[in-house]
Amino acid sequence: MSSPTVGVLALQGNVREHLAALAAAGATAVPVRRAAELDAVDGIVLPGGESTTMSKLLDAFELLDPLRARLRGGLPAYGSCAGMILLADEILDGRPDQHQLGGLDVVVRRNAFGRQVDSFETDLEFGGLAGGPVHAVFIRAPWVEKTGGDVEVLASVPPVDGAGEAVGRPVAVRQGPLLATSFHPELTGDRRVHELFVGMVRAA
Repeated sequence: MSSPTVGVLALQGNVREHLAALAAAGATAVPVRRAAELDAVDGIVLPGGESTTMSKLLDAFELLDPLRARLRGGLPAYGSCAGMILLADEILDGRPDQHQLGGLDVVVRRNAFGRQVDSFETDLEFGGLAGGPVHAVFIRAPWVEKTGGDVEVLASVPPVDGAGEAVGRPVAVRQGPLLATSFHPELTGDRRVHELFVGMVRAA
């Protein structure tokens, strides 16, 4: 079975954890900080972090336009937390100087969990993953307010104690070669979301 080369955008956030999870999921995992490194990957992970800072760093490292171009060309991408915000076509409560990579036909509310329920953990039914629920860790996370017709909702917040206004909100979505979660699977030791993404990269 082939071992695709999957990059992790290494400007900020949980880079080490994603590299380890991708390697455990069967990929050759590499950090990406330069356009030449981006050119060499078969897929890219956009980790959690602070979305406005990451957008400025993408600009500073001259990665914004090359990454947009590769996404338009069909590069598989997985965004977790801040990465979901970067992939979204529209964000609510963003900053006016914030750059979007775009490509994912969703409206995302930035820091939704930060305002409403802060850090939050729950088990999610996750479409297409065998092995039972996924334990999800949300840290000042976004949620999806609206999805376009081509977007598949893979997981939503269940009606559990403490969820508040998050109940029913989509927190994992897929559209073609793009995958995004509001939560951080790289922090739990459960590799199934990364295995799903590595499978998407292989298929592409």
